[in-house]
Parts: sequence; C-alpha cells; structure tokens
Amino acid sequence: MSFDFSAPTCRLNSYSTQWDYVSDRFGAADLLPFTISDMDFAAAPCITAALQKRLDHGIFGYSRWNHDDFKQAICHWFRSEYNANLDPENLVYGPSVIYIVAKLIQLWSAPDDGVLFFDPAYDAFRPLIESANRQALASPLTYVENGENSGYQVDWQHFTTQAEDPRCKVLLLCNPHNPTGKVWSREELKKIAEIAKRNQLKVISDDIHMDICFTPYNPWVEVACDDQWAIVSSASKSFNIPALTGAYAAIACEETKQAYLNILKQTEGLSSPAILGVIATMAAYREGAPWLHALKEYLHGNLQWVTERLNQEFPQLNLHVPQGTYLAWLDLTPLNIDMDKLQHALIHQQKIAIMRGDCYGPLGINHLRLNVGCQREKVERGVEGLIKAIHSLN
Repeated sequence: MSFDFSAPTCRLNSYSTQWDYVSDRFGAADLLPFTISDMDFAAAPCITAALQKRLDHGIFGYSRWNHDDFKQAICHWFRSEYNANLDPENLVYGPSVIYIVAKLIQLWSAPDDGVLFFDPAYDAFRPLIESANRQALASPLTYVENGENSGYQVDWQHFTTQAEDPRCKVLLLCNPHNPTGKVWSREELKKIAEIAKRNQLKVISDDIHMDICFTPYNPWVEVACDDQWAIVSSASKSFNIPALTGAYAAIACEETKQAYLNILKQTEGLSSPAILGVIATMAAYREGAPWLHALKEYLHGNLQWVTERLNQEFPQLNLHVPQGTYLAWLDLTPLNIDMDKLQHALIHQQKIAIMRGDCYGPLGINHLRLNVGCQREKVERGVEGLIKAIHSLN
C-alpha cells in the first residue's frame, strides 16, 4: 500500500487554527504557516473509512470509552509498535492530553508545591503549572556538539539537586521532547526513574509525539521503579486528528486512577467521549501502522532537507536532524541576528509564519520552531523565504 504525502491539500476556510487564524498570533493574515503542531495531510484512509461508516449510521447519542475495544486497541499499539505491555485496567480517557496532565498535577501536588520539567519546554507547560498555583521548576537541557551524536543532554547534577528539593513533588516529562525533538534513551529514562523514586517524585510522561521518533521510543512503563507514574498520550498528533478530540492515560496507581475518574465524571461531567474521536483512535491503532510508517519516512525526509539546505546556505549553523517530532528546532545563534527584525521580515516581507523559540522559554532565544508536517513543496517555500529574510538583515 502506498500513500502520497506530496499531494496538495487546502485547509483555508476550514476553521483551521494554523491557517485561518494565523493573525491571532502573528498579527497578519494571508501568511504561509509553519506554526502549531498539526499537519497538512489528510488522515489515514483507515480512519476516514471508519468515520464514514459511523456517519452513515447517523445516530450520535451518548457513548462510552470504557470498553475492551478502546482499551485493547491502545494495548495492541504499544505491544505491536514498541514491544511494551500496558495493563488495560490502568487506562483512562480524557478530552485532551493537557486536561489529563492538569488533573494529575492537581491530584499529586498541593498549592506552592513544585513541578519539575525540562527546559526549553512546550509552551503550555509553564502556564498549566502556574495557573494551578504550583511552582514551575525548569531544569535546563544543554546542547552538546558531538558529530552525528550531537543533541540535548541533562545537567544531571542540577537536575538531581532540583529533584531533592522538598518542594518538588512532580516530574513532568515530555517524550519525545517538544520543542527540541530529543528522544530519551532507555539509559537516560532509567536514571531519571531512579532519581524520581529516590525523591518520591510522581512522574507524568506526556508522550503525545511518541509515534514520530527516528530513534527508538521507550515508554515510561519500561523503566518505572514504582507505581507513581502516568503515561499520557493520544493518536491525535501521529494521525493528524486533534480536532476529533480525545486522549488517554495509563495511570499505574489504582487510587490515583479512581480519583481521576471521579473528577472526570462527578466533578466535571466529561466521561462521555466524543465518539468520533474514540472510533478514529481504534481505527488508527488497529489498522494505521502502514500509513504511519510511510508518514515517518516522509517527515524525516522533510527534516533532512531543511537541515541540509540551511547548513548549505549558512555552514556556521551546523544543524542536525532532530531525533523525533516533525518540528525542526533551529538555533540561529551563530548568525548573530536580531530576532525581532527577523520576525518582521518573515511576516511582512516573506509572508511566512514560524514560531519564535523564546515562546518555549529563555533557552529558546535565537531559535525558531519550524513545523514540517506538510508537503515538501511548502517546506521548500518556507525555508527559502527564511533564507531571504535572514539575508535581508545583512
């Protein structure tokens, strides 16, 4: 079975956040967007077929997620793709990954407690923590140049000191890491797990980008030292279905699982899922592997092209292809350019929208996050526009 990811698509006038509402963030309309992390590809055919079958049924009453079809589809995916075993009894539903993460933070900490995370970080993490009256404790990742093994590494001494702080109660992990594209090795995760257990930290692993890894993805269940953890994920990023809503979590601690379900149903009345999201997830995890594997190859090609083209034009950048995600994390520090002026040139001269790195914390200064989840032709237009914008400042 073959899939053509180069086929043109149009998302304009479809209420697309990335396309139709680009002016909300960039102050101008009619920009070519490389922004929030969804893709410009149509969903896998197995998903659209399953949705069409349900649409033809024509009845959309209240539904359930707590059944074997949904939970076993998730377990099948982890087992077949990653040789990892999840206990179906640990699985829960949520309307989104961020919703589940927020509720777990509330359950596992108290106001003024600390939540530890690696920086730079997905831009929703800090406000999520601080709006819950918790302390956001950022642990810096450092980029180490080592040829093909170049990448972001943990400052273990600093991280350990932060974990030992009695205020620190929760570690919020992102695997693979957004925005850097780091995929955590098993050895790194084991070391993190040991530090977490030693300091009685609860671990929440946001693995929503897990299926877009170009080196082996290791789920937390494979390294956990206790039951004080949760893996939170969704088919939404991998299969480009976030608008259908829906996520899930494996919560190892039974007491925490029941407390979460009580909030979901009794407190917030969200236990009846969006049925199309449930159906899409089951179809993706049962039948979508061939499509996903082809998608990953295409995305990796996009990332390689971006890296090679920018290194060709600006050899001093020495960029490397990220280990995971479809987000190119571009460090422009060696160019010594004014990032405010670059954004102005991108928006007003090149008509291109690319996320500023400082959205992801102070370690993102002088960076851009470029979404390559789109046709190669669009990627080429965006990168050539970026090159022109950089040259215009010199």
